[in-house]
Parts: sequence; C-alpha cells; structure tokens
Amino acid sequence: MRPLILVTNDDGINAPGIRALIEVAKEIGDILVVAPDKPQSGMGHAITINSTLRINPTNVTEVDHKEFSCSGTPVDCVKLAIGRLLDRKPDICISGINHGSNSSINVIYSGTMSAAVEGCIEGIPSVGFSLCDYALEANFEASKIIAKKIILNLLEKGLPNGVCLNVNIPKLPFDAIQGIKVCRQANAIWEEEFDERKDPYGRNYYWLTGVFKNLDGGEDTDEMALKNGFVSVVPIEIDFTAHHAIDEIKKWQL
Repeated sequence: MRPLILVTNDDGINAPGIRALIEVAKEIGDILVVAPDKPQSGMGHAITINSTLRINPTNVTEVDHKEFSCSGTPVDCVKLAIGRLLDRKPDICISGINHGSNSSINVIYSGTMSAAVEGCIEGIPSVGFSLCDYALEANFEASKIIAKKIILNLLEKGLPNGVCLNVNIPKLPFDAIQGIKVCRQANAIWEEEFDERKDPYGRNYYWLTGVFKNLDGGEDTDEMALKNGFVSVVPIEIDFTAHHAIDEIKKWQL
C-alpha cells in the first residue's frame, strides 16, 4: 500500500513552493493537501479559536488526489486534516516548500515549521522544507530532489517521538549544492525596529523591519552549513523544557 502523505504550507495553497512539493509527494504516495487560502507567514503556532474555520475543495476536476484551502493558520490545516478530512493518520506530514529561510531563530516564528511541529505533536513523522529564496519565481528544481531524498528516508526510518525536521536548502543549482548536513540551530537574533509612518488621516501606523544577526561562530550550525553551500537538517524537539536549568532553579527560595 502506498504511504499516505499530508502536504501543507504557510505561503498559501497556490504558492509555487507547495506545488513543487506536491509533485514530489505524488511520486511517492497518496496525498492530501490542506493549505491556507492566503499567505500565513510568521504565524508561528497560532490556532483559530475566536472565529469560524472554513475549508473548500480546490481541485475538484482532478482524481488522483484531493486539495483543500483553509481559512485558518498552517496549524489549523493540520488539525482539520487529521480531525475531519482523513479516516486514518497520515504516514508523514510535509510542510513547504517555504519561500525563504527558516533556519536558526526563524523556526520560532515560522508557520511552515509550526505545521510540521503540529504533525509531530500528533505522533506523525514530520518535516518542514524551506528554500533560501524569497522570490515568487524561485527555482525549486534542486529543492525537489532534496525533498524526495529526505521524504524517502523519513518514510523508511521514521523519527524519535517528539522530534521533527527543519530542512533549509541554499539558493543554488543542484550540482552546486555541497551535500546535506545534520546540524544544530545557530544562536541568532533579529535586531528589530518599527518604521513609523502616517496614514492619509494623520494617524500613526508601523511596519516591522529588522536585520538578521548570526551570533554563533560554530562550525556545526545550520547557518554555517547554508553559508558553505550545504542543505541544513536540524532535528527539532517539541519538549521546550530546559532540562539543564531544572537543578539550578530548584535552589531558588520558592
């Protein structure tokens, strides 16, 4: 029996990145696509609790797989797919291919990775793919080759409980990619500012801007891998506990 693959993203159902990922997934298994009906970048692990959710079929003329757009967040898409649209859990959940990097601290904000994390919470081996190119016309051919290799390994070998993968692919032709490195998340921050402007009525409004700062000089990080032309693969845990800090905090006078 062919594996069942749930495909989602945060750039929206019509984004070129998810179309590329669908092409790959269809070669490997039976797929269900549930993705936001509009871009949801930077939504993190947000869920919809104060308004309704709607899902609509988007490829009713096709017979080889079903696709649905969802009015909610990437995490909503995964929850609805598992809770309403499927009669069994998918064998894997794949998210992306994101337009732009989700390396380092970006994993916290990423809707792409939050969808993968939600799959992981549900006990499904999950992976988020991102291409380090924000352009709508980005070339996903190399990313498709990388994604296929990782998906096949994921199906064959699985992942430890509570772990998913954050995969970032450099903006390079496939023959220029140096390889795939399993590495750690770099210590980095966004130095952010709010650009203050005025609307036609004289009221202030703000645009969030920022500069990405890599504070990590380590050779074993995702940022270093990408800088040197490698695909970075970072295992992500859903357990946020800082186990190394427990004994120290127990010494507090609480």
